[in-house]
Amino acid sequence: MTTPKNIQVSDAKLKITQTRSVIGGKQNQKDTLRSLGLKHIGDSVVRTADAVTAGMINTVPHLVKVEEAK
Repeated sequence: MTTPKNIQVSDAKLKITQTRSVIGGKQNQKDTLRSLGLKHIGDSVVRTADAVTAGMINTVPHLVKVEEAK
């Protein structure tokens, strides 16, 4: 399941999980995942849905799964 490119800026907490490998991907995609704090498939981080995070998620929607953190 890929994440649609429509993450909106809000105060919500998002759980971001890397679902696919970045091998063979563009350098900016590798850098974006690293900036999010994701190194391996299955890694998860919880971030606030601010403008910076939304932009990073929208750069690599095919590599991550995003759900609202509880």
